[in-house]
Amino acid sequence: MPIGGQVGLRLGKTVALVGMMGSGKTAVGRALAARLDVPFRDSDAEIVEAAQASIAEIFERDGEAFFRDREAEVIARLLRNEPVILSTGGGAFLAERNRRMISEAGLSVWLKADLDLLWERVRHKETRPLLQTPDPKGTLTEIFDARQDIYALADVAVEAQEHLSIADMADRVLTTIASRVDVLMEV
Repeated sequence: MPIGGQVGLRLGKTVALVGMMGSGKTAVGRALAARLDVPFRDSDAEIVEAAQASIAEIFERDGEAFFRDREAEVIARLLRNEPVILSTGGGAFLAERNRRMISEAGLSVWLKADLDLLWERVRHKETRPLLQTPDPKGTLTEIFDARQDIYALADVAVEAQEHLSIADMADRVLTTIASRVDVLMEV
């Protein structure tokens, strides 16, 4: 099965990228979708578009529970439609209902990055509402520690490493899902 050009491959079900903020879900997801010639969707971007507000504004105005409900609705809608590469928000996979929906209709891929790499990637970003604390690295560490066991429930994991480019990570994900006959098929 050719992996380089992806000629003759068809995505049979949605691949949902899960993991911590900064793990590369959006960047790797876009590259993977381009390689497979399928749409890329970002659950956070879909919520922002529908609400006409940033995630930080939604959290502040409506609360996290409201946001999580919208997130579950968006994920359910995306899983019902044509197969796509789906980047989920860092907290999406924590909800059992989202894990169940993804498991039933798609494949979850954990982009597993260590804490130092995540911190390097997110420390200068002002767009992470959960890190708007007096000790953002301490907060990231707490979130990281609390979520690892849940992310480990993903169908497959792909290790992110500092020296790997976005294209390299997309190749790693592609190689990992290529062995799943229900996910990636020759046409």
